[in-house]
Amino acid sequence: MLSVLRVHLPSDIPIVGCELTPYVLLRRPDETGTTDDVPESAPLDGHFLRYKWYRIQSDRKVAVCSVHPSEQATLQCLGCVKAKIPVAKSYHCSPKCFSDAWQHHRVLHDRAASAVNENGNEEEEIFGRFNSSGSGVINASLTGSASSTSLTNGSTPLYPAAVAQRSGGETWFEVGHSKTYTPTADDIGHVLKFECVVVDAETKLPVGHPNTILTSRVIPAPSPSPRRLIPVSGADMMGHLDLDGRVSSSGTFTVLSYNILSDTYASSELYSYCPSWALSWPYRRQNLLREIVGYRADIVCLQEVQSDHFEEFFFPELDKHGYQALYKRKTNEVYSGNTHTIDGCATFFRRDRFSHVKKYEVEFNKAAQSLTEVAVQTTQKKAALNRLVKDNVALIVVLEAKFSNQGADNPGKRQLLCVANTHVNVQQELKDVKIWQVHTLLKGLEKIAASADIPMLVCGDFNSVPGSASHCLLAMGKVDPLHPDLLVDPLAILRPHSKLTHQLPLVSAYSSFARGVSLGLEQQRRRMDPTTNEPLFTNCTRDFIGTLDYIFYTADSLTVESLLELLDEDSLRKDTALPSPEWSSDHIALLAEFRCMPRPRR
Repeated sequence: MLSVLRVHLPSDIPIVGCELTPYVLLRRPDETGTTDDVPESAPLDGHFLRYKWYRIQSDRKVAVCSVHPSEQATLQCLGCVKAKIPVAKSYHCSPKCFSDAWQHHRVLHDRAASAVNENGNEEEEIFGRFNSSGSGVINASLTGSASSTSLTNGSTPLYPAAVAQRSGGETWFEVGHSKTYTPTADDIGHVLKFECVVVDAETKLPVGHPNTILTSRVIPAPSPSPRRLIPVSGADMMGHLDLDGRVSSSGTFTVLSYNILSDTYASSELYSYCPSWALSWPYRRQNLLREIVGYRADIVCLQEVQSDHFEEFFFPELDKHGYQALYKRKTNEVYSGNTHTIDGCATFFRRDRFSHVKKYEVEFNKAAQSLTEVAVQTTQKKAALNRLVKDNVALIVVLEAKFSNQGADNPGKRQLLCVANTHVNVQQELKDVKIWQVHTLLKGLEKIAASADIPMLVCGDFNSVPGSASHCLLAMGKVDPLHPDLLVDPLAILRPHSKLTHQLPLVSAYSSFARGVSLGLEQQRRRMDPTTNEPLFTNCTRDFIGTLDYIFYTADSLTVESLLELLDEDSLRKDTALPSPEWSSDHIALLAEFRCMPRPRR
């Protein structure tokens, strides 16, 4: 007979918006084990599994700490209450917690005061940008009045009026009857109970005792302070948004570049400082999606997107938000694991803003094969390939804008845009490989530029710090022959050094913070390196902090209107690094708003 051997949850800390999927091990009638579901529609030997989820609601209300959401709150900041800051951000688990978080926490007070002074009622702009996409601040007063109607946990109403059971000051509400369950705001502070039982298909009666699991108390999804768009072109409005959160100027477009940290690399060994529940993929994927959707970018360039996560999650989820997707998986000549978990580059664009014209795929492995055939001696070919073949790729997409700022004198001219998305090799000792990959990509882009008068964007994780040879090649179009990085060239693939050039007028978008003329840029300039005009960091772990990610643009055809504000180390809170419960990658997202410059008629 069918029986349940074991039931457990991958994580015992449930989080609002993150689906819970129990592991259920069954014994079949033939004594073999399986984890396959046995639904009522397909019984096995006359039996099926019935699932139920309950919320155990105590008569005593519980608030959770805004800094350590797995801990109960013991104090509340009355300044937050007075300033009408979302109540969930006002709770702390101890005086030390409040003291340690004060430098970050007081920013909320300052912003609230500033918003009231400027506009009288600006809470929506400060806290509403992420809220509008579903990741917003949750009311932690636990009144149980704000259930989420967008979540489905079975075909019946989420919270039926009937009380399942009441005992010892606790009320058990049935909240779902499928194998999986997604906690909602009503569950915050409460324990959930999962029940699984074998049922006779004919009598519909349980057979044997149910197997149950109790979770920890449900916690709200941590919500970082939203990052604002900062104008750099001289406009006097900060983050000027229209009703749906989009930048209101129809002649501009926004581009996001973000290394989202592949689940394959997100190990507890590498990121031991991040709570295990915040490092789990079910949590991170929802948090990343909320963040990405909240930026409302017209073009999204993601790196480290696993192929299975693209197909099963990002492609369908971003499709719901109006994005079309293109993907290039890394090659797998070096990678020896499951091919479904190989990561790659994914580029998304809004269907209402752009249409797809053409796609180019760059496989650096193929370029390495070609290079070694013509430039490396036969005796060195194997060693050369071992050094050059690293599976990295680039995805180049040509788009056509569905908007125009060409003016009346060019009413019919197509506005094309070329967007390159890449992830360059990570190994720091292979400086020659990094330079060669960047140079190979740029030469490919030069060929596209020669065939069409087209603005270009080059986005990605280049695994190269400002001032490195790779960065110099991108930003200045050449590399100083005396640059120390060029000393690492065992295959002589970078010689003569005079060939390390390109003719694309590329400029780093975030350097506009250093050159901008808008008011209010001083804070952003403090987060920039004055020697390189790049952010102080885009990657922040316990072992490394520095800039590896960039958005470059062709300065003869595009201008930067605004940039997503940079984080500083205080924003990441004391003694923490990335990823964290608030930010689900070890990189930060970069976003720039551009305007196409009108092209002269020829």
